[in-house]
Amino acid sequence: MGLNIGIIGFGGMAHWHANNASKIEGVKFVCAYDVDPKQMESAKEMGIRPCATLEELLGAEDINFVLVATPNQVHKELVIKALRAGKHVMTEKPATLSVADWDEMVAESEKAGKILTVHQNRRWDADYRTMREAVESGVLGKVYSIESRVFGTVGGMYGWRAFKAYGGGMVLDWGVHLFDQLMFMFPDKKVVDVKAELMSLLEANKEVDDYFKVMLKLEGGPVLQVEVGSYAFRALPRWYVIGDNGTMEIMDFAMEEGGITRPRFGAEGNVAPVVVQTPAGPTRMMAPRPPETREELPLTKSDATWTTLYKNLVDVVDNGAELIVEPKGVRRVLRLMELVFESAEKGHSIACEL
Repeated sequence: MGLNIGIIGFGGMAHWHANNASKIEGVKFVCAYDVDPKQMESAKEMGIRPCATLEELLGAEDINFVLVATPNQVHKELVIKALRAGKHVMTEKPATLSVADWDEMVAESEKAGKILTVHQNRRWDADYRTMREAVESGVLGKVYSIESRVFGTVGGMYGWRAFKAYGGGMVLDWGVHLFDQLMFMFPDKKVVDVKAELMSLLEANKEVDDYFKVMLKLEGGPVLQVEVGSYAFRALPRWYVIGDNGTMEIMDFAMEEGGITRPRFGAEGNVAPVVVQTPAGPTRMMAPRPPETREELPLTKSDATWTTLYKNLVDVVDNGAELIVEPKGVRRVLRLMELVFESAEKGHSIACEL
């Protein structure tokens, strides 16, 4: 059968899904509903049947799957309606605005016996997978620090994302993806401490964050840092990873710059034998490591692709396969974001067991 999909909310992300996921075997976009007539005309032009009402879409017998791609604050209401209509559901991220809401949504999915998942497509970003595969291979030794960053230069938040009531802000826009990547990477390690700084640099109403920096401490390590800003003109590396046998840097999503540097132990001159003058001043410990004591490795780029998410959904619906973006992991990320907001509001770190 595959996925015969009805889309609720036919804005920018819905267009992306319809243009791209429709190319995957077993995925068909059948109908759509949006409150904006212009968006319904756009759906029609793409060969997707426009529905006059939400009820018409939910009652459509030729769909078995609903994609919710609306502003964040109505995800819960629409997901529950779709589940009660007997449809499998995937909602855009964030799944909803609180753990309590998510628990209600999961209860409805269990009652209906239907799939409930979230569009966490960035679990298959090639830059993330390249970093993760390097860490898990052991090439860096024991890893004790992972830094994840995304910077833009436009400044401020776009449209409804600038308003708290709609679930706006960078934590809920980009943070949810970056936190999900790291929690997916370390499913069995507890987060024991969360420290967050949120800022509103350019937002006129100051309702939401357009910059944040979060530090997460995992039980037994490593320390994780996530930083996102919409107004930075000289970006730091997308990924920066430090292990006891090397350091990894990935500059951006394209991975055109970066690599791994490892020490060559046992070579002469690991550390300068005397204090030397460097750009950092007179020092021995911060003197440059001699070239013969370093090993430079190129990035081994992952061939991961977001299409895996949709292929998994087809397999779940048709064959009862295990859901990759499952409710437990979604709940963990939602709870983490609650702790991020709590830490920022209180101005100190929050001890936890997550």
